[in-house]
Amino acid sequence: MPRLFTALEIPASLRTRLSLLRAPLSGAKWVEPENMHITLRFAGDIDGRMADDFADQLAEVSSAPFPVSITGAGAFGGRDPRVLWAGVNTSPQLDALYRANERAARAAGLDVDPRAFKPHVTLARMRGVRQSAVARFLEAFGDLRLEPFTVTRFVLLSARPGSGGPPYGIEAEYPL
Repeated sequence: MPRLFTALEIPASLRTRLSLLRAPLSGAKWVEPENMHITLRFAGDIDGRMADDFADQLAEVSSAPFPVSITGAGAFGGRDPRVLWAGVNTSPQLDALYRANERAARAAGLDVDPRAFKPHVTLARMRGVRQSAVARFLEAFGDLRLEPFTVTRFVLLSARPGSGGPPYGIEAEYPL
């Protein structure tokens, strides 16, 4: 069963700039620049038929190209931070594309995604990192502002079998 999700790609120059934010945080595993993306809809481990249906439904998504900005930084996990991220400004176009991906997932038979859409770029996954170290990182990079880029497509990505994470492969491309 492939582990699938849809995502927006980030230009190489911006991925490089994001990779320069790395800080010495014991217990942090930093995402390599080539694996940075903005997840739209996580499908998870699904069977081949459902994966085909999802890919077919995604082909029906229609959107015009639109700008995206990466700003700010944060962490998921509260008192036990697990993920460091760079924020993505929401916009009506991004929200509409997310909703269209959610409709495609539902039409393919996937359950409703129980998490609210919080667009971001994962910078690092963490285990046992001190809150104070995360707070220092966020203080240093919380005002992050990268130049906007134009989204011209979204992609269906798969995780390497058995890995649950990178490297990712492009299964399908959907131009806007």
